Amino acid sequence: MLVIPAIDLKDGQCVRLKQGRMDDSTTYGDDPVAMAERWVAAGARRLHLVDLNGAFEGKPVNGDAVTAIARRYPELPIQIGGGIRSAETIEHYLAAGVSHVIIGTKAVKEPDFVGEMCRAFPGHVIVGLDARDGYVATDGWAEVSEVKAVDLAKRFADDGVSSIVYTDIARDGMLNGVNVEATAALARDGGLPVIASGGVTNLDDLRALVAAQEPGILGAITGRAIYENTLDLAEGQRLCDELAANGS
Repeated sequence: MLVIPAIDLKDGQCVRLKQGRMDDSTTYGDDPVAMAERWVAAGARRLHLVDLNGAFEGKPVNGDAVTAIARRYPELPIQIGGGIRSAETIEHYLAAGVSHVIIGTKAVKEPDFVGEMCRAFPGHVIVGLDARDGYVATDGWAEVSEVKAVDLAKRFADDGVSSIVYTDIARDGMLNGVNVEATAALARDGGLPVIASGGVTNLDDLRALVAAQEPGILGAITGRAIYENTLDLAEGQRLCDELAANGS
């Protein structure tokens, strides 16, 4: 299981939000490339980037920072979410060297778009399902739909989506633990590999995800925990490797 550092971009800076609220952000740096270098040096095998402004505006806003990171690390898998709602945006990011694009809001509002993009860009599409009490939220988490995350995942299972990034909004940025039960259930019932997000706080969260014994959990995204030192990225990845080697 991969431990994946998150770099959330707002107005060109590296920040973290609490429960997706743009007015409740903490700034951790003003150089996204330097932040990427920090996590790569700590052993990151993938990066999770989010264009927060883009998520609200529906188009890339911090695209230059994303491109700069991708060009700095051409061999490193990078996934980007936030404001990805057109084939042109996807094409631009993939040309810049990004490995995967995460379709969130548009996947909920126009699910046929996901299948079209999977056919146009096979192997490069991830769907981001951000849920509050099991129901998917959109538009930078400002709106909650009447669609259950597991039902939407099932719909995308045959489209060629590579994985699901599943975020429990209530836990995101709160440092109060990952929702292991919901993540494992989605991996088990949704038909697609899942990357956990929201609430990953310390080594115990990583142990719990591995202990769920759900092979469909590919990784865990962590943000505030590694910025505020409740989780050491290198130590976390080492633990996951050891647990995998021991069959735990």
